[in-house]
Amino acid sequence: MILIDEIMELVSSYNLNDITIGVLGGHSALDVCQGAKKYGFKTVAVCQKGRSETYSKYYKTRPNPHEEGKEIGCIDEIIEVEKFADIVNENVQERLRDMNTIFVHNRYFWVYCNFEDIENKFRVPIFGSRELVKKEERDQPKNQYYLLKKAGIRIPKILREGDKEMDEETLKAALDTHFVEEKGGPLIVKVNESIRGYERAFFVITREADYFRIGKEKIEKGEITQEDLDRAVIEEYIIGAQINFNYFYSPLLDELELMGTDTRRQTSLDGFLRLDAKTQTDLLEAGYKPSMVETGHIACTTKESILEKAFKEGEKFVKTLKQELSPGIIGPFALQGAMASLHGKEEFVVFDVSMRIPGSPGTRFTPSTTYLYGEPVSYGDRVAMEIKKALELDRLKDILS
Repeated sequence: MILIDEIMELVSSYNLNDITIGVLGGHSALDVCQGAKKYGFKTVAVCQKGRSETYSKYYKTRPNPHEEGKEIGCIDEIIEVEKFADIVNENVQERLRDMNTIFVHNRYFWVYCNFEDIENKFRVPIFGSRELVKKEERDQPKNQYYLLKKAGIRIPKILREGDKEMDEETLKAALDTHFVEEKGGPLIVKVNESIRGYERAFFVITREADYFRIGKEKIEKGEITQEDLDRAVIEEYIIGAQINFNYFYSPLLDELELMGTDTRRQTSLDGFLRLDAKTQTDLLEAGYKPSMVETGHIACTTKESILEKAFKEGEKFVKTLKQELSPGIIGPFALQGAMASLHGKEEFVVFDVSMRIPGSPGTRFTPSTTYLYGEPVSYGDRVAMEIKKALELDRLKDILS
C-alpha cells in the first residue's frame, strides 16, 4: 500500500494553484467534472478506446456558441488508453502528475483495474481512501457485511455468504429450514454474471427447488457459471420500498451530510412490472424470467420522519469505519436498501454499500442539499468544494490517499 507520506511528497511537487481533477471515463465522470469546472478546476478523463466520444466530443469543453467569452462542456482533456486498466501504465501516470491531478475514483475504477495495482502502483493522489472500495466485495476480510454488523445496522438474514463454501446437502438443509420449518419469505441469490463479472444476475427463490432449477437454467444459457453460483450470496429478500441514502462525510468539518435519495432502475424488471397481471402470468408460464440488471437510477424523496433514521445509520457507519479501517470514509458513500414495515414499525434494511461516489447523478434533484445549502449541490460540486477547502486550509493530507 502506498503510504500517505509518499502521496503527500507527490502533492508537494504540485502547483496547487493549477490543480486538475481526474476521472475514469464512465460511471460518474461527468458529474464530477461538471462540479470541478464550477469551482475553478481543470478536468481530465482517462478513456478507453471505442468508448471515448462522450468525453472527447459531446461534453468536451469548447467555446459557448450562444454567449461570447464563455464555455460549454466539462471535459478539458482526455487520455485515451487501450483498456481502462492501462491507467496504471507509467506514461499515463506521468501525464496525470504533470497536470497536477487529484483523481476521484468511482466504481469503474475498481471494476476494470486490479485492486493491488491501484493500491500499490497508482502513484497519483486519490480523493478518498483507495483501500475501502474493495470492501464492497464479498470475499474481502472486514467487508461490507462485517462493517454493517459491527455498526449495528440492520441487514437481511444471510443464509450463505459469498466467501463461505457450502456443500449441496448442507445448502439444501439450510434452504429447507428457512422455507419449511421457519416459514420464511423469499430469498435473493446474488451471483456474478459470466460476461460482465462486475454485475450480478440476481434471482429470487421461494422454495428450495427454485435455487437449483433457476441456477441450472442460467448456467445452460451462459448467463452464469457453476463456480460463481456456488459462491453466490443467498440472503433474505426484503419486501419494501427500495431506497438508497447517499452521503458525504467531510473530515474537514467532521460532519455527515445527506446528498440525496434515489432508487434503482433495472432491466428487464421495470418493464415487466408495467405489464398487466395476465400478461405477466402468461410470460412466466411460458418460461420468461425478468432480470434485475441495474441500468440507471430514479431520484426519489422520503418523508421527513425518516431523515433522522437515515442520519443515525450513516453516522454509525462512519464511526465504525474510523474504528475498523482508519482513517475511515472520506467523502461520498451510500447505504442502499429498503424501507420495510416489520413488526409494526418502519425499518431501514441495508443490503449494499457503496464506498465511493454512487452512480446516480440525480441525487441533486432531491431536496436534501437544498435544505442545507439553500440550493441543490451535486456530488461533483461537493467533491470540488471539499478539495477547494482543503487547499485553503492546507489540509490536503486529510482527504487524499
